[in-house]
Amino acid sequence: MHTREAILPDAEQIHDLIAVYSGDGTLLPRSLAEICENVRDFLVVEHEGKIIGCGALHLYGVHLAEVRSVAVHPSAKGLGAGARIVKALLAQSRKQRVSCVCLFTRIPEFFCRMGFSLAAREDLPDKIYKDCCKCPRLQCCDEVAMVRGQVPKFAILPQPPSFLVKLQA
Repeated sequence: MHTREAILPDAEQIHDLIAVYSGDGTLLPRSLAEICENVRDFLVVEHEGKIIGCGALHLYGVHLAEVRSVAVHPSAKGLGAGARIVKALLAQSRKQRVSCVCLFTRIPEFFCRMGFSLAAREDLPDKIYKDCCKCPRLQCCDEVAMVRGQVPKFAILPQPPSFLVKLQA
């Protein structure tokens, strides 16, 4: 078993792996096109030439990164692939000098063992704005927000286009 950066030919296997967990809402669904566009964010765990685990690190800025799309093939659970992915993603966040790493999960016990602690979702507006606003479970979310590092004291939210600002004035 080894961990490596994903490459474009891995996109279909990553997509299939995420699809195993997006059908029941455990993970947000990701289209193949979206995975191709963001393949450089992904790491994979390979075993005997097959991808058995994946995860991505989404960078918001030096103040925040998000561990996302962590999935391990059901036949490979308990082999340590998930921990390998999270440790490698955390190493990437340190390389990028990110001060806080967040995630939303339904299995907080696993991430507590990886050094994450519970957080208030309102402390992570960049994440909320990017994904939660378009999630079908927005009003009934059962995921737990977690962080590792110092919770950001600011957010980098997209600015409205200048023509909209003029129209609102």
